[in-house]
Amino acid sequence: MAVGGGGGVLPSVLLVTLLFSVVNLLPSCLAEIKHLTIKDDSRPFILFETFGFEVGGVVNITIIDAQLPEGDKTRMGFFLSTFADLLPIYNSMEADKIDCLLDNDAIRALFTLQDLPQAPEEETPLYLMPLYAVTTSDEYSLFFENCLHAPVTMEVVTSMYNKENGSPDYLPMGQTQLPLLYFTFFLAHVVLLGLWIYICWRQRLSVHRIHILMGVLIVLKALNLICEAEDKQFVKRTGTPHGWDVAYYIFNFLRGGMLFIVIILIGTGWSFLKPYLQDKEKKLLMIVIPLQIFANAAFIVYDESGPSKKDFFTLKQVFFLLDIICCCAVLFPIVWSIKHLREASQTDGKAARNLVKLMLFRQYYIVVVSYIYFTRIVVFALETVTAYQYRWASNFAEEMAALAFYIYTGYKFRPVVHNPYFVLDDEEEEAAAQEALKDDEFDL
Repeated sequence: MAVGGGGGVLPSVLLVTLLFSVVNLLPSCLAEIKHLTIKDDSRPFILFETFGFEVGGVVNITIIDAQLPEGDKTRMGFFLSTFADLLPIYNSMEADKIDCLLDNDAIRALFTLQDLPQAPEEETPLYLMPLYAVTTSDEYSLFFENCLHAPVTMEVVTSMYNKENGSPDYLPMGQTQLPLLYFTFFLAHVVLLGLWIYICWRQRLSVHRIHILMGVLIVLKALNLICEAEDKQFVKRTGTPHGWDVAYYIFNFLRGGMLFIVIILIGTGWSFLKPYLQDKEKKLLMIVIPLQIFANAAFIVYDESGPSKKDFFTLKQVFFLLDIICCCAVLFPIVWSIKHLREASQTDGKAARNLVKLMLFRQYYIVVVSYIYFTRIVVFALETVTAYQYRWASNFAEEMAALAFYIYTGYKFRPVVHNPYFVLDDEEEEAAAQEALKDDEFDL
């Protein structure tokens, strides 16, 4: 099926990738004011962003320093479309002998590059295109189609917003509730932190080092939430995060790293089953922490680049791959502890106590697996299938799962005298110390 003036062929996989990105990948991309650069790009489709519009929503596009190829510029332009409208149009293109979506009467182009005025005399040409008002409430995607397949260079500033009490709301319909949602969960974590400090103070004689790290994790999570709430609030009102996105990235990185470290240390029994980490557990930490750094760096680049970048989908795949690897890695220490306790319950004279610990670690293993599965799979599925008006529901489900996981972990590992996790007699401590000493001698 030809799409360009030169008779090029549009592979069906292109549309599959395009539609997959619209439905599955973009709900997390907030439509704040975006400044994107297209350089020598000849892709037939460039997807800029997706936004949930109310009636009266506005699309504003500014083009800076456009360097356009020779040819019919009416075959290059911007258009809005929903997924439901785009699929049947594409399916009918071959029957109608239409080789460019801009030629289809069902596609309402915002403008083509032929509509750009003559380049002004200034050094950097600036084209302010007319505002487009949305007349039907729906979730629309903004595309640039290049039916000539010729390289195009330009800077594009996009601004999409709805009207709320006469003022622009730059968060899409279905996500405008996010500032309040994140602030509410911030308050919930502040209350949880206060309760944790109270419990640790009451049971200070039973507090271990792991309890301090668990408190630090709650602090980082609370800071992450308040920064995200402020980020979304500034985007909602002004279209830009005013630096709160940087703070959010920092605390999100620290929180993510601390979460995996705490799970690994709990899974190895550090600080209560044994006071030292074995060599393989130290190596696991040395693997997971760099992976977390790379995963967070990939997330930041992906979140900032937007879908118009050529490597957008690759970055997203790398981010998810590293995240899944980290999630799988944190399960190993729990499996090691379960295996060790199972063997110990059959060989030493403390079978009953080891059996209790074994059951508790099995429970925690199930909870960790459930938490990872829910936040990585179920939340993604919920985000995909939920109507755009209720897209906030996936964020709510993710934060509720995190809060429930923190509460469960804190309850099971709270500092109490008779908590079976923290039963550690002198013989066990001496054995653990000797094992750690052997590991250190081996390293030397």
